Amino acid sequence: MATKRFLFIGGTGTISTSCVRLALERGHEVTVLNRGASQLRSVPEGARLLTADVRDAAAVRAVLGGEEFDAVADFLSFTPQHVGTATELFAGRTGQYVFVSSASAYQKPPARIPVTESTPLSNPFWQYSRDKIDCEFLLNDLARTGKVELPTTIVRPSHTYDEAALPTLGAWTDVARMRAGKPVVVHGDGTSLWTITHSRDFAVAFVGLLGNPLAIGDAFTITGDHAPTWNQIYEWIGDAAGAKAEIVHVASETIGRVLPDKLEGLVGDKAHSMVFDNAKVTALVPEFRTTVPYWEGAAETIAWYDAHPEHQQVDAALDAGFDRLVAHARSL
Repeated sequence: MATKRFLFIGGTGTISTSCVRLALERGHEVTVLNRGASQLRSVPEGARLLTADVRDAAAVRAVLGGEEFDAVADFLSFTPQHVGTATELFAGRTGQYVFVSSASAYQKPPARIPVTESTPLSNPFWQYSRDKIDCEFLLNDLARTGKVELPTTIVRPSHTYDEAALPTLGAWTDVARMRAGKPVVVHGDGTSLWTITHSRDFAVAFVGLLGNPLAIGDAFTITGDHAPTWNQIYEWIGDAAGAKAEIVHVASETIGRVLPDKLEGLVGDKAHSMVFDNAKVTALVPEFRTTVPYWEGAAETIAWYDAHPEHQQVDAALDAGFDRLVAHARSL
């Protein structure tokens, strides 16, 4: 395999750290551009770190100089304005610009499952998703009109985690509640199917698309095929934590009234069964598959938190909100 030059915008996040690590393992030359502010994950050994705020175009140009790359992987553009800046920075500088969108951009609720790349992009519930959709539309418009030289690939991950990320509403607060013998709140009846993907699995597909000419001008879902229910997810976390998951089911809209910041992500994503067809990306990256089921991922995550007690942060306001939701549910 020929060595290629990759630039990761971000590179120390939940998803991108595993991608950087795998690209290095495969012998590629990897540069990471970020602010150097991550508290959870460091730049994998072997990668070159350039420190700049990607929102500051002048600062990015200063650290990049005249460098060019086989692929630029952008994990930090969330709005069309961000994409506009990225376009100015990387047009003519890379053979491939990979925009990390989101599977939450797909139609909600989905008219049918499994969701494929041809499923409409439409999410009236979540601004984050609508912004990602607008980013995609902008990139497609630039490609169609030929306004800039920016060969583009779009990828759409769903819920991707690593050892330091918990997928539940309360994250570590939920684990603390379980261990304290307190109930945890699960939206709906907990039986909707939720595709959850370990970042190491995601990285296989993602790195396989980098520098791949067949990926140019196309979009790919990268999620794997592991889709347990939310009840199972909470139960496996409880098992890993050595505690029973006493589940109290509450309607998503009710949760949103008590915890407003959770509403968009619930009704705009997690409240619906989301199962995906990954045939398109697998056709280009046949080694991509799910190797980490969540009962193993949960055990890995709890072990990581137990080894890093400084990150066992309980959100007091969230904890109190859960208490109110439990009391409400039990009063009905």
